[in-house]
Amino acid sequence: MKQKFNVITSTCVPLPLENVDTDQIIPARFLKATDKKGFGENLFRDWRYNKDGSLRKDFVLNDPKYGGEILVAGKNFGSGSSREHAAWAIAGYGFRVVVSSFFADIHKNNELNNFVLPVVVSEEFLSELFKSIELDPKTEVTVDLPNQTITNNATGHKEIFDINGYKKQCLMNGLDDIDYLLRNKDKIERWEHLNE
Repeated sequence: MKQKFNVITSTCVPLPLENVDTDQIIPARFLKATDKKGFGENLFRDWRYNKDGSLRKDFVLNDPKYGGEILVAGKNFGSGSSREHAAWAIAGYGFRVVVSSFFADIHKNNELNNFVLPVVVSEEFLSELFKSIELDPKTEVTVDLPNQTITNNATGHKEIFDINGYKKQCLMNGLDDIDYLLRNKDKIERWEHLNE
């Protein structure tokens, strides 16, 4: 079982770039690994580090002003190839929520499968959120999964977001697909016996 997801209030890391693809999230040269460990260190690798391995001070993840469990990204986040490693890197870095006005479908599902909640908001809400964070890097956002709401605590503005009911249940109970099946093993076996 993973950490259960209920309500998260956190500061945010802003990434106001559109069309961020999975190769930018985790470059292809890191895809040889089959274990999820260590992927967070290489999240946005080519944007975070210079070729000599030194930190790029101008990249947001290296800016001590910003931090938290919520990544706020521009429109069309996670486009490109379907690599699940991109979601591994986001989760491995410590993000529990990614907010955008649009996600590539496969990447969105990969995030959900890795206990990261992709929250789709309107472009107006996203724009306001970026402005709030720019004005005050300590701006907090509250993501309430049970009620499916996201609130910009700086302005009080709130939106409702959609999520698949099954995935919502899995996140709230800290269950992956296998955990879910094991938890319902008795029900499955009863159903099988009824249909023999």
